[in-house]
Amino acid sequence: MLTRSRYSGSILERKLKKPFVHILFGARQTGKSTLLRGLLPTNATMVDLSDPRERARFAAQPGLFIDLCRSLPRRDEGQTVFVDEAQTVPALFDAVQSLYDDDKERWRFILCGSSARRLRSSGANLLPGRSVRHILHPLVTEEYDEEPTRNAKPDARLVPLGEHAGPGLSRFTPRSLENRLVYGDLPGIASLDDDEDRADLLASYATAHLEEEIRREAAIKDWGQFLRFVKFSAGESGGIVNLAGVSRETGVAAQTIKGYYQLLEDMFIGFPVPAFSGSSRKSALSSPRFFYFDLGVRNAAAGIPLVEATVNAVPGSLFEQFVGAQLWRKLAYTANGSLSYYRTADGAEVDFVIEKADEIIPVEVKWTENPSLKDARHLSSFISEHKGRCSHGYVVSRCPYTLALNETITAIPWWAI
Repeated sequence: MLTRSRYSGSILERKLKKPFVHILFGARQTGKSTLLRGLLPTNATMVDLSDPRERARFAAQPGLFIDLCRSLPRRDEGQTVFVDEAQTVPALFDAVQSLYDDDKERWRFILCGSSARRLRSSGANLLPGRSVRHILHPLVTEEYDEEPTRNAKPDARLVPLGEHAGPGLSRFTPRSLENRLVYGDLPGIASLDDDEDRADLLASYATAHLEEEIRREAAIKDWGQFLRFVKFSAGESGGIVNLAGVSRETGVAAQTIKGYYQLLEDMFIGFPVPAFSGSSRKSALSSPRFFYFDLGVRNAAAGIPLVEATVNAVPGSLFEQFVGAQLWRKLAYTANGSLSYYRTADGAEVDFVIEKADEIIPVEVKWTENPSLKDARHLSSFISEHKGRCSHGYVVSRCPYTLALNETITAIPWWAI
């Protein structure tokens, strides 16, 4: 069953049974509603605010939601109430709090949304102390069926997820690395068999769908300049944010650019990777890098041809963004560390740094099938400079199997991150 093949499915299925308000966020088309509908009990009550009639009804009279919930029969296990696109009617969060505080066992509230912007800007009640927040991302490699030659044990992976699908639960059909670099990892895209269909849907996402979503969530005065920003920022995805530079290229004020980046983050279209803060070197850069959440959406938004031959033009950049997104998603799911990068003004750099409570792990990304110590020279320097917390580094590449380059640096295949 496709809805249970998601890594988050096993986590959500267990957590949704707990008597809290559960809020699931994530960008459009990451599969939130599909996943939840596959996990909900058959007697769950669903309120779909993506339907304009339902949205208008509850926006005009939020009290109707309270009346609806109180009319539901009592159940020993609690009555599940699922609200899709909950952020479109922020007043419902107050209604949920009133009901939850009145009787914590009677209802199991599950709220789903694709943007936190309207909630934040309206000062909506995010139910502190009552809610558990979850975020659904595009697919990670473990959500695809593994080929026999790529069967890595969880403890052999750089960021192990653990078990995420039991016996008999289907996963997504494996795709080549090049295909994923071009078309990304949205579940709906991964489920298609035809690359032309993938390209058409991604083009639609990056134009009509993305435009509709952003117009609904934010009051942008100059739509033309925002579209220029989207195309430019997508093309620069993975780079260090330079507000002044983007302003010069797009003709948009730097402060406005900053707000645009925040809008993309609030809508889960992108995420920042901060600079590593544990360095004593004064020349270390401090501005964040910014990544689009999915390579397929990024490529479509940047106007890059959606064909596999595109990889030949900039393989290193696409591969680095792919690895960064995979690490970001897995660290978010495991809640076992954070992601940063390291770069200095004099040229020393490490693509990614995984920061955990008791260690830091530097990671270099190289588009090569034959990694060597020459690819790891910055890792060696980083390890030497951070002795005590850092003892080992990794080169992620297209090598077919794990290679020990020396006692402190290991090269691993991309599918083993």
